[in-house]
Amino acid sequence: MPKKAQELTQLAIKKLTKIGRHAVGGVAGLYLLIGDNEAKSWVLRMNVNGVRRDMGLGSFADLSLSAARDKARNIRQQIASGTNPIEERKKKRHAAILQEASAITFEKACAEFLTTHKQKWKNAKHKSQWEATLKTYAYPVIGKIVVSEITLPHIIKILEPIWTTKTETASRLRGRIETVLDWAIVREYRNKDNPARWKGYLDKVLPSPKAIAKPVHHKAIPVAAVAAFFAQLQSNTSMSSKALQFLILTATRSNEVRGATWDEIDFEKKIWTIPAERMKAAKEHRIPLASQAIALLKSVPRHAREKYIFVAPRGGQLSDMALTVFMRRLNVDAVPHGFRSTFRDWVAEHTNYPNHVAEMALAHTISNKVEAAYRRGDLFDKRREMMNEWAGFCTAT
Repeated sequence: MPKKAQELTQLAIKKLTKIGRHAVGGVAGLYLLIGDNEAKSWVLRMNVNGVRRDMGLGSFADLSLSAARDKARNIRQQIASGTNPIEERKKKRHAAILQEASAITFEKACAEFLTTHKQKWKNAKHKSQWEATLKTYAYPVIGKIVVSEITLPHIIKILEPIWTTKTETASRLRGRIETVLDWAIVREYRNKDNPARWKGYLDKVLPSPKAIAKPVHHKAIPVAAVAAFFAQLQSNTSMSSKALQFLILTATRSNEVRGATWDEIDFEKKIWTIPAERMKAAKEHRIPLASQAIALLKSVPRHAREKYIFVAPRGGQLSDMALTVFMRRLNVDAVPHGFRSTFRDWVAEHTNYPNHVAEMALAHTISNKVEAAYRRGDLFDKRREMMNEWAGFCTAT
């Protein structure tokens, strides 16, 4: 136990200038430490578990003599009760650091999630759609709120105004918020349940999207009118016309055709292989090309510096509205995606090909898990026969 020093007054302590340690009295082991730069601070020398330790209490400018003595007495009481004040201080500092690290806002969490999952996005458009919906609907409500403090009422406030009027958008938004909060939970930024979860949470307060959203079908040209329309396209030599013809012959999606590159085409084997990253189901898709499709490709001029097959007037791939706008100019009450429906109707009404062969041609995911487990092939040979017949049907005059 340190000697009991003479109790100094605040004025006497203020006059101390000698560098070193000065006992101030009032509490055993309490000193004023003066450094080389004349900075003054309070230090308590004590014995903790048989080891002499010095513990800083604060600066002289921030802590009066009276307050320093009170703080020193409190620490000595902790030691007397068996508590190690230095270790307790370390624990509090560590807890404060963890709390500060976990104090991440929803907006910042979204930014980190999008950055760390950049490989997940099929293309820049998909990523921008994520960002746009969150920025438009979620950020105004919870953007600046720490993820650990987001509750069910917050999510309802975001979704309820658009749940019945923009159901599809609201449903996607809900899923995106849920994904970000799940990420935050795994990263230990949040230790509560996910309030954006549908089952057990939002399904108790919002009507099912299926109950309020009417399915929107893409307008399609009737099967009987396909050949005449295709003949009309053949009389047009524009790049949009050729891309649309290729889309019809392959029963593919607009983005798949517009993003098609020459290295995806095997002219010898008559196969178009679309890589997984460009497919909706994120799975590579092989498409058998009929002779009409091969002839069409060979009629497309190749540009030495362009990898895309169907090149826009100013270079690069055609815009996402190019084919739609082209059909509008032809005064056709249909959209490019509708030809997939036309193809499906043709298979059902004009052929004996099984349903699953047509679904495989459209690259649809098999919803039945048992059937999907057994059907591991892509029925390529059967699909080649079917696509040859489809091409013949489209080009019949």
